[in-house]
Amino acid sequence: MRHSPGLRRVFVVPLALAACLAATGPGSAAPPGGERTRVDFAQRYRALQHGGIVRAANSAITCRRAVARTAASCAAARGGTAGVNDDFDMAYIDVDDDPNTYNSSTGEVRLPPHARVTYARLYWGGNLRAGEQKSPKDNGRVLIAEPGGRYRPVVADTLTGHRVAGDADAFQASADVTGLVRTAGGGSYTVAQVNVAKGHSRTGAWGGWTLVVAYEDAAEPLRALTVWDGFDSTGKNGHRHTLRLRGVPAPTAAGGIAGVVAYDGDRGRLGDTVGVAAGRGRAVPLSDDANPVGDVLNSTISEPGPPVRRTPAYPNTLGYDSDVLPLTTRPGGQGGDLTVHLSSRESAWVGVVFAAVDARR
Repeated sequence: MRHSPGLRRVFVVPLALAACLAATGPGSAAPPGGERTRVDFAQRYRALQHGGIVRAANSAITCRRAVARTAASCAAARGGTAGVNDDFDMAYIDVDDDPNTYNSSTGEVRLPPHARVTYARLYWGGNLRAGEQKSPKDNGRVLIAEPGGRYRPVVADTLTGHRVAGDADAFQASADVTGLVRTAGGGSYTVAQVNVAKGHSRTGAWGGWTLVVAYEDAAEPLRALTVWDGFDSTGKNGHRHTLRLRGVPAPTAAGGIAGVVAYDGDRGRLGDTVGVAAGRGRAVPLSDDANPVGDVLNSTISEPGPPVRRTPAYPNTLGYDSDVLPLTTRPGGQGGDLTVHLSSRESAWVGVVFAAVDARR
């Protein structure tokens, strides 16, 4: 049984991202600042090494019952049918046996046997306004338990992007947890007390967490690894984010992955794409069986190959995306760094982009 320290009131002064971070290790820090409604994407971590990037993720909230007459049942929506969070009364996921936590979920960090963790960052966020209104004072604090361990508090060491837009009150926070993950290694991590609201509203309740882990392994190919983060709404009119991942070569063939963390992407509401290009070339859309072209932000936690274990493992998270997409086609363009394009016609928030691409020498 895990025991948590509870929810003591802790006032956090987060740090804002620099205009262009060039972080190359876990000791990098951002200059001081406060919450921002929009945080430009900037490089958080970069390495050229034999190894890769894996991640664990899960949602913090799911449906309790359908509210809209035309909505599928809650069980059907959880199971993968088209369903959006504003059609449901939403309740917390709480998988642990600790009475001091009101939400908790687990996800697996799947590392190769001889891997050495070189960087790990925990991201969390969601909507503070649904049937209830949550105070933003707890945005910068969660609990984490490593495999077989007990909860310990994690306090955001960097930006807390926080924006009230329309009927939503959205945020994302993050913290460097390299030391914890390097010591604990692979396995099932539990994250609790993500500050999200439950209930029903026109915008819907949504939120979750993602643990991004870069590792070194001499048995794997030489790869360019990068993690970028920020916080911004995609809007409803095809607003596009373009991120040029400096130092990451555009692949000439299969040999890499790209990951995206986003909030309030709805399954069945079309118009959102993730594409890659070489430098300033034409973007080629990314997709897989779980993320069709035109509906990539579709409330999924997915990756190439066998899915990593998580509890619960709902195919439809009803508003949280943490997707790892394969780079299986040559990006458009003649050459240059890998450029990622994100575009959406629905209101969603994007918080993290990462990539691991085979390097050619």
